[in-house]
Amino acid sequence: MRTSIATVSLSGSLTEKLTAAARAGFDGVEIFENDLLASPLTPEEIRTRCADLGLGIDLYQPMRDMEAVPEEQFAHHLRRARHKFELMGRLGADTVLVCSSVHPLAVDDDALAAEQLGRLADLAQEFGVKVAYEALAWGRHVSTYDHAWQIVRAADHPALGTCLDSFHILSRGSEPKSLEAIADIPGEKIFFLQLADAPLLAMDVLQWSRHYRCFPGQGGFDVADLVRRVLHTGYDGPLSLEVFNDVYRQADAGPTAVDAHRSLLALQEAVGVAPLPGPVVPTGVAFAELVTPDAGPVTAVLGALGFARTARHRSKPVDLWQQGEARLLVNTGPAGRRDGTGLAAIGLESPDPAGAARRAESLLAPVLPRRRAAEDAPLDAVAAPDGTELFFCATGRPELPNWRADFADVTHEAGATGVRRIDHLALVQPWHQFDEAALFHRSVLGLQAQESVDVADPYGLMRSRAVTNPDGSVRIALSVGAAPTDDTVHAQHIAFATDDVVTAARRFRDAGGRVLPIPANYYDDLAARFEFADGELETYRELGILYDRDAYGEFRHCYTRTVGRVFFELVQRDGYRGYGAPNAPVRLAAQHGVTGG
Repeated sequence: MRTSIATVSLSGSLTEKLTAAARAGFDGVEIFENDLLASPLTPEEIRTRCADLGLGIDLYQPMRDMEAVPEEQFAHHLRRARHKFELMGRLGADTVLVCSSVHPLAVDDDALAAEQLGRLADLAQEFGVKVAYEALAWGRHVSTYDHAWQIVRAADHPALGTCLDSFHILSRGSEPKSLEAIADIPGEKIFFLQLADAPLLAMDVLQWSRHYRCFPGQGGFDVADLVRRVLHTGYDGPLSLEVFNDVYRQADAGPTAVDAHRSLLALQEAVGVAPLPGPVVPTGVAFAELVTPDAGPVTAVLGALGFARTARHRSKPVDLWQQGEARLLVNTGPAGRRDGTGLAAIGLESPDPAGAARRAESLLAPVLPRRRAAEDAPLDAVAAPDGTELFFCATGRPELPNWRADFADVTHEAGATGVRRIDHLALVQPWHQFDEAALFHRSVLGLQAQESVDVADPYGLMRSRAVTNPDGSVRIALSVGAAPTDDTVHAQHIAFATDDVVTAARRFRDAGGRVLPIPANYYDDLAARFEFADGELETYRELGILYDRDAYGEFRHCYTRTVGRVFFELVQRDGYRGYGAPNAPVRLAAQHGVTGG
């Protein structure tokens, strides 16, 4: 289907917004009036720019407070509308959005509203313009889509139809029964469809709309169900995004437009109108790659954790450190960060690496170009929104390229802390890409997104959301720091699964490793919250082990000190399904070095 985006959804000048929309693959745009008023380009130049970019102008918006007002006021509105219709002719736009009135003089009179909208449509028709009437969720007298349709139907004018907006509809209640009246609207009378998702919040609907909308698939609305219902009416216009969001208005327009178009591609797949290559869900973590200018500090920590240097890449300065099924690549190549060790890449075990790459490319995540030697295994990788490279791997499967064959074994002594595998990885996202990251991992990788949680940080509030595969063999916790500039303390980390965290922590300490110190107050609180066996809590206090419990089991974990921008976690997960979120504020405070109020 044709895709469109309102210019208000993107940041920058109108020219920047148009360029970003075209590069992301949109077919058209809604021109928001404020963007046009602030542009130095004439309407004719904007029309030409859109044509050069391959964009249609699908809608001009908004026209406000038009209907059910005193005649003197309506005459003034018609005068304004005439100017706007002339402007639309210069732009080459043939549909205008009219929002239900919030004017203080508007009266609750459907007959008057229909009569005045009919007269507005008469004037629009003279200029070859169609009027799409939309119910604002906070409209003074018209606030529901079915009420707006009743007025349009009563006006019975060929140039007057309705605009359905998913936010205005779903913010008032998303029960299927509330959407049944969509089926009563003929598809040809739905002149436009605007789409937005939103997190489920208990707040004033106007503020909710103006600041917290997001792209479909990033919030809590069932946008796909609404779209299916609209398409069932015979609607064949564009799927258009109208998203008011404080973060998007400050972020770079290019990546935001890509995120927006990806959301529409995934939505079309969900409603069955645009098949994509099927998702290839990863089945495990093959490796995590650390990049560092100095391998000494991080390999000292790995050694204390019981990892051994087991292999060396045949042509690159990359070592493989391994314990059980947990594999870490330590890369000391020229790409290393000056500010220390960082998590640069994740290898995901894939049942079909080529299929995973096709899926990614269909959702605007192209395979990254790689410099490799002729004998290196051909591995495809894509970039996550935070820049982390994600490799699609097949470890030890003779019918497929094996990344492990690029490494030559070296003599080593086995460690002994009992690490079995990588339990999860925690990736800190750029502050403006948190929602994009969740949609990316869900749509591109086929992972399941869990509920977002807020975690108290000493200097703000941190959001976190985990994505997993069905059996939990792939777990990635996505988080965003307390402030846009706070990207130092909130380092990325890798959690290792062990069957006995007490033994693992003690061996780590005895080997010279330093665990993150946990305040005594934390353990006093644990004693009040839970009952422990004799001496158990004292052991946790000694080794810096934290504890939590949910309906499924228990969780014991501890952290290393941070090395560069990475730290490690040892976890014992006895049926527990979470990530220790109740303990995160204590961990964050300890990493900040906070010792007092």
